[in-house]
Amino acid sequence: MANNMLNRYLFADLSVRGELVQLDETYQQMITGKDYPAPVQRLIGELAVATSLLTATLKFEGSITLQLQGDGPVSLVVINGNNEHKIRGVARWEGNIESDATVHDMMGKGHLVITIEPKQGERYQGVVGLEGDTLAQIIESYFERSEQLKTRLWIRTGEYEGQPHAAGMLLQVVPDGTGTPEDFEHLEQLTNTIKNDELFSLEANEVLYRLYNQEKVQLFEDKPVTFHCGCSRERSAAAIITIDRSEIESILAEEGQVALHCDYCGTSYAFDAKEVTELFLQASQQQGNNLH
Repeated sequence: MANNMLNRYLFADLSVRGELVQLDETYQQMITGKDYPAPVQRLIGELAVATSLLTATLKFEGSITLQLQGDGPVSLVVINGNNEHKIRGVARWEGNIESDATVHDMMGKGHLVITIEPKQGERYQGVVGLEGDTLAQIIESYFERSEQLKTRLWIRTGEYEGQPHAAGMLLQVVPDGTGTPEDFEHLEQLTNTIKNDELFSLEANEVLYRLYNQEKVQLFEDKPVTFHCGCSRERSAAAIITIDRSEIESILAEEGQVALHCDYCGTSYAFDAKEVTELFLQASQQQGNNLH
């Protein structure tokens, strides 16, 4: 069973490209140990699939962040992925969320922000309203408006063999002008027949054969998708010295330590009074050296 993999493929005769991503462990790492209600877990899975599919479009070193913001019980869901297909994500919510809650029930009035951030060059940000019944339809409307490329997404989350899974597919017109609407519609109809269990359990070449065995499909080398947080004790230390010293002293007096918690992976980093004093001393010395 191929999982935590991203596959790209091409219908050479039809000028349509496709992608398939299957996440099990990577998705499970994003939700394990968190008290997310089931609908929020599903939304994180859907956004993780969408982000993974979009990272395949990156032609440079950098990252894509998909962020849902709203005034509903879920105020924020954010997933970040980079050109190496390392992803991480977090959600903020409060109150009661019904088990059958839709994206609109959870987010209320809100929008989707897509941020593309190359290591070199200009940062790009696109914002769209939550138009469409599903997250897939919301992202499709983004592509229609900003990229003006016909794009369809299929995003599925659920349980398979007792474990949470998330998977998805994308079809997009190749912008060479040779494809026809009929070709795209034909592939859409074929892809609509995909079942959750097939997406969660079959190897990519089996999925493609099952859907498109009459078509000429070129499947490219698969890429692993991994959960990667990026937090560290060093980064937490660097964050502490950006906070006003008096505020830090107040926390130490009250708590006996300064603890920073990572929302992405759940790790906590604690610093006692002696360590904090050392951090500020090193920062002061560094600042003095920079002045000379």
